[in-house]
Amino acid sequence: MRIFAVFLFSAIGIFIIDQSIKTLFLEGYYRQGSCIDLVLHMNKGVAFSLFAFLGDALKWVQLILIGGVLYYLLHGGYLRRYALPSGLLIGGAMGNLYDRFVHGAVVDYVAWHCGFDFAVFNFADVSIDAGIVLMLAMAYFSSKSAER
Repeated sequence: MRIFAVFLFSAIGIFIIDQSIKTLFLEGYYRQGSCIDLVLHMNKGVAFSLFAFLGDALKWVQLILIGGVLYYLLHGGYLRRYALPSGLLIGGAMGNLYDRFVHGAVVDYVAWHCGFDFAVFNFADVSIDAGIVLMLAMAYFSSKSAER
């Protein structure tokens, strides 16, 4: 039960933080800097605006993918080992999915342009990436300790 609570609270926490930050930008907040601009961008695709041609169908594809990942985590026994990173991943994914249903696109706001132009991203994207990196690190280090 404690493991499920870690997963649930981290996912809900990430979702709330993500949506709170996005609300600031939807209400007009922006800041331009020398390397990073904090400016509202509505992304109708996924990373680097890929699959934007799918239009409204993309939210349904994303919903099915999130459902599949949740099923895999809950029924594959992986939640026991990866509760926190799974919460980071699902919380971020749900934040972006919520945007697609409510705003018709993902609310992005961090534009990196120091030396090169990078994709515009948001807190949910960082949370998803952090969850994946943490999951991979935990798997790597647990396999290393099992070898000893």
